Amino acid sequence: MKWEGNRESSNVEDRRGEGGSSSGFGGGGLFGGRSIGIGTIVVALVGGWIFGINPLTILGLLSGNSAPAQVQQQQTPARAPPADDRMARFVSTVLADTEDVWTEVFAKSGVRYQEPRLVLFRGATQTACGQGQAAMGPFYCPGDQKVYIDLGFYETLTRQLGAPGDFAQAYVIAHEVGHHVQNLMGISGKMDQMRGRVSKAEFNALSVRLELQADCFAGLWAQKAQASRQILEQGDVAEAMNAAAKIGDDALQRAGSGQVVPESFTHGSSAQRQRWFETGLKTGSVKACDTFGAKNL
Repeated sequence: MKWEGNRESSNVEDRRGEGGSSSGFGGGGLFGGRSIGIGTIVVALVGGWIFGINPLTILGLLSGNSAPAQVQQQQTPARAPPADDRMARFVSTVLADTEDVWTEVFAKSGVRYQEPRLVLFRGATQTACGQGQAAMGPFYCPGDQKVYIDLGFYETLTRQLGAPGDFAQAYVIAHEVGHHVQNLMGISGKMDQMRGRVSKAEFNALSVRLELQADCFAGLWAQKAQASRQILEQGDVAEAMNAAAKIGDDALQRAGSGQVVPESFTHGSSAQRQRWFETGLKTGSVKACDTFGAKNL
């Protein structure tokens, strides 16, 4: 992936020197004030559309008739990562690239994109969604509009999951930013409203659609970034597709317990994750990423 020398985002907080508590994650869920993640990877390794409306019509991204949800962020002083930290520079550059893409996408619909912040931490850190832990994998907290990542996850991605490569790492960030986009579009809020109103199996099925849409949004970012800045090198797409396969629910369940239980899926199968990333990559279209309106995933 061609990233060195490109713009780095200023929306990065470095909490790695603060130290974190080792107590459990407080929140017990996924949406609203709870975190939305690419998957509880380490934990997994060891151990009809019912809203009645298409959520993609909520915002002006398709119709231009309404504005994204306004979520108040705390703009407290935060330490930037050191300039000689190559991995921090990488994630800052990828974040900046997502900012450029989504700013343009939103602007075409007359809507201002609200940039998320990305927090680097080690072990555990406090969030508006409760305490985040490295074992959860990277995640997005709608409550404070921040993406959280312990960079040690990338070693897990490479060594334990067999998904190496810088573009695989970029895909992870783009997926979490995809959750931020869903938050701005009001989709995450709609999901939270369904909690307790539907069965666990039905909610899991909705969660799968939410996660697959974030995968599609990651592919959309890659398509538009490539068109504008030619960031892709040979093998990059294969790295992302491999990562999508390695973190599919079926792959993780098979690796963890040897049994695959489709009704318990919350992120989608390997094939589904690959398909929707590829959909975003090929089309570069928000509308094409309407997983909630899709008859087949």
